Amino acid sequence: MLDLTSDAAELTAALVDIRSESGDERILADAVESALKALPHLTVTRDGDAVVARTELGRPRRVVVAGHIDTVPIVDNVPSHVEGGRLYGCGTTDMKAGVAVQLKLAALVTEPVHDVTYVFYDNEEVDASRNGLLRLARSHPEWLAGDFAILMEPTDGVIEGGCQGTMRVEVVTRGRRAHSARSWMGENAIHGAGAVLDVLRAYTPREPEVEGLRFHEGLNAVFIEGGVAGNVIPDECVVKVNYRFAPDLSVADAEAHLREVFDGFEVRVVDAAAPARPGLDDPSAAAFVSAVGEGRARAKLGWTDVSRFSELGVPAVNYGPGDPVLAHTKDEYAEIAKIREAEERMVAWLTGAR
Repeated sequence: MLDLTSDAAELTAALVDIRSESGDERILADAVESALKALPHLTVTRDGDAVVARTELGRPRRVVVAGHIDTVPIVDNVPSHVEGGRLYGCGTTDMKAGVAVQLKLAALVTEPVHDVTYVFYDNEEVDASRNGLLRLARSHPEWLAGDFAILMEPTDGVIEGGCQGTMRVEVVTRGRRAHSARSWMGENAIHGAGAVLDVLRAYTPREPEVEGLRFHEGLNAVFIEGGVAGNVIPDECVVKVNYRFAPDLSVADAEAHLREVFDGFEVRVVDAAAPARPGLDDPSAAAFVSAVGEGRARAKLGWTDVSRFSELGVPAVNYGPGDPVLAHTKDEYAEIAKIREAEERMVAWLTGAR
């Protein structure tokens, strides 16, 4: 049972202590659903292990506050513990501190200045095809409808606009098999991959400014696969490359760029996710940055589900407690003061106090 009257940091600890690795969120989803159904001012619905709660006050604008309830695999970092003003445990930063703030808002703000939809979804930390928010967007897009969305990903308390796109490609080099005792009779595909690595070493990533925010791209090899046997000259080698691109490019633009960069090589696109532009000129986003971010915002250097909201036509930003640099680490923690600060700022904004 989750106690929504408890302190935000204590609630975060309770969430961390309920295991919810991707694909195993059912127990936590049940607890979230039960806690929200006890709040009479909310309408609660569920799809799989995604829970959605809504106010229905007839306000002229609707805000969506979303966060995922799953974590990466636990590595001896549950249960949680407190040390020196920090709450340690799997998912503290990414993103159970943000989920705790969502739950506190749902319980405390019974008369928000905007109608609010709270979305708690599953399977964010795994393949995009399993993503709970993507499933909702396809099966119940009306549940995600709104004028503005806040994804409570860890940002260390700074509003982050938009997100970068990501693309994974395979760059293939080919050769000719031969016995390694007579290597000159063949052509070594792994040796040929050196030219691909030369391209990557010489590459200078862009740092474009998009709608006033500075993004920093990246192009990196993340895997190399090749080889047949210990006595065979290999005839194929695959360099797997990840491209993180700024939101001034589309997925098609990114693919075209990679094919130009690796001109002369065989390039196969494996996976891609679109970026999202910052959209901070939207009135709701601008007001949020002014009130909650004290006028400050920076670019999101990574991909997040703000891209899903962008595809639905809903302007969205990232904002939440927790340092993203600590996400997925064994010693992951969230600053207790940051959790409480995020709650206070969000409550003030939703009640019109700031």
